[in-house]
Amino acid sequence: MTARQPDAGSPPPKSASRVELAYTTIRERITTGVYGPGYRLVLDELARELGVSPVPVREAVRRLEAEGYVDFQRNVGARVATFDEQEFVQTLHVVALLEGYATALAAPRMRRTDLARARKINGRMRTSLDDLDPILFSALNRDFHFTIYERCPNHHVRGLLEAQWARLDTIRRSVFLYVPGRSISSVAEHAELLDLIAAGAPAERIEQKARAHKLHTGAAVSEADGGTPPA
Repeated sequence: MTARQPDAGSPPPKSASRVELAYTTIRERITTGVYGPGYRLVLDELARELGVSPVPVREAVRRLEAEGYVDFQRNVGARVATFDEQEFVQTLHVVALLEGYATALAAPRMRRTDLARARKINGRMRTSLDDLDPILFSALNRDFHFTIYERCPNHHVRGLLEAQWARLDTIRRSVFLYVPGRSISSVAEHAELLDLIAAGAPAERIEQKARAHKLHTGAAVSEADGGTPPA
């Protein structure tokens, strides 16, 4: 007699849901700054807090380590990853390459409603310039770019971008806290990029514009940090 196979629509095993609970909880605390760079993750304490055994917490931490959120060292344990300023700029350069490619792929697939939504977000960013809240501005900036990414047909590229943006967030919660002057030019560059997309500009031109946009931010950070060498 053959064993009965689980239904396709049945809920995931409890062990899987416990790992996901631990993963999403720890990841959210890292990306929101509750657990800052270098923060020590005590697995037993997290397990007690979440009401699970240490096993799913350990699996979640391994997953976060693979994604770059956590460093694990023998005899030290797990800590939230720390990065220097050069690492931040290097990560921005990676985002620049991915963003240029993703934006070029997304451009011909963007609908009028997508463009309208992106323009509305950029309008809110422009309005906020008079009384800049860097954290809010960064959230709007993320919404702007992810509105474009949503139309990128390559889900692997979208996943890489999400991971790299999260990596940036673990280093600095908002780049505009450090280079507030960059916010003005950022809004202007957003508008130029949307105009190119709306006009059906060649993919190469859109890719160059999107890549340059992020590289300009990297240059601003390097200058503010006293000349961090470019990646």
